Amino acid sequence: MDLFELTRALVDIESITNHEKPVVEYLHAHVSALAAKHNGVVELLPAAPERDNLFVRFGEPLVTLSTHTDTVPPFFPSREDEQFIFGRGACDAKGIIAAMIAAVERLLATGERDFALLFVVGEERNSAGARAAAATPRGSRYLINGEPTENRLALGCKGALRFELMARGKLAHSAYPELGHSAIHALLEVLQEIRATPMPSDVLLGTGTLNVGVISGGRAPNVIADEAKAEIMFRTVGDPSPLREAVRAAVAKHNGTAGVADLAMTAREALHTPAVHLTALEKLPTTVVAFTTDIPTLADTWGQPFLIGPGSIHVAHTAEERMPKTELSAAVDIYERMVRQFLAAARSKA
Repeated sequence: MDLFELTRALVDIESITNHEKPVVEYLHAHVSALAAKHNGVVELLPAAPERDNLFVRFGEPLVTLSTHTDTVPPFFPSREDEQFIFGRGACDAKGIIAAMIAAVERLLATGERDFALLFVVGEERNSAGARAAAATPRGSRYLINGEPTENRLALGCKGALRFELMARGKLAHSAYPELGHSAIHALLEVLQEIRATPMPSDVLLGTGTLNVGVISGGRAPNVIADEAKAEIMFRTVGDPSPLREAVRAAVAKHNGTAGVADLAMTAREALHTPAVHLTALEKLPTTVVAFTTDIPTLADTWGQPFLIGPGSIHVAHTAEERMPKTELSAAVDIYERMVRQFLAAARSKA
């Protein structure tokens, strides 16, 4: 199976976060055949119930190529034309998986060893797979993490700080709003205060951002809402403490409203992934990205991290997700060269 065929085969397996099992099973069969031919070792590493990371090593891994198997919704299958492969996950990150496997095949064909592949679940939601992998390291000294960077090496990436906000109110007939307390109105007021929070800045990463990504609540247009919830995400560039305090203060201020005992607001921190600054390599063009990766979770136990991959983040998560075929092919060359460079560096220090 060639590079483009493998990419399309992976895209055509729906693997929205929490449903990665079918694509992991497919990959397990694919890399097991490769491992059997080249004396490799394949492991399924549990990350959550019915959800496994996939790890395959050839020798004792000094370098690990890693990305994620899950995608965002909604699923849509692959198609291609002369320039692009389209479909959910084409660039984020199933094309990257295919490119990493192709690079490993080239390395093995020349007798090279001491590298590994690590494909994790849950990156798009809470890095569940990366957290599990961080607890079970395999000795790698260098980590090449694949995300869509248009084949430019990222010098840094923003972090993520996600909260779940819950509001509880009092039901009433909407013709008599004074008899109830709207959880939706309260939630909107708190969200407006949070949106007014000044965003910190960083010389390399720029200014942080906030997205109110999910909001829901209420029962009917003629009923005062007794419940509402929202999920928000900050893209952080440094210390998240001021943003945590802003959320806490907005919630506390509303809960302190006099005479509203049956109106309550809570905020639960659901995820924090820190922003990171990364290292350049000679002869590779560079960029800075605003998205978050598994690197902060994996770096302490899987080696010095480097972030690079084909495809544009601007079309990831969209209905126009696609992978340029020229970039996908070039990524195989890049990954192969990086692994050889890092193997030489690791062996020179041995």
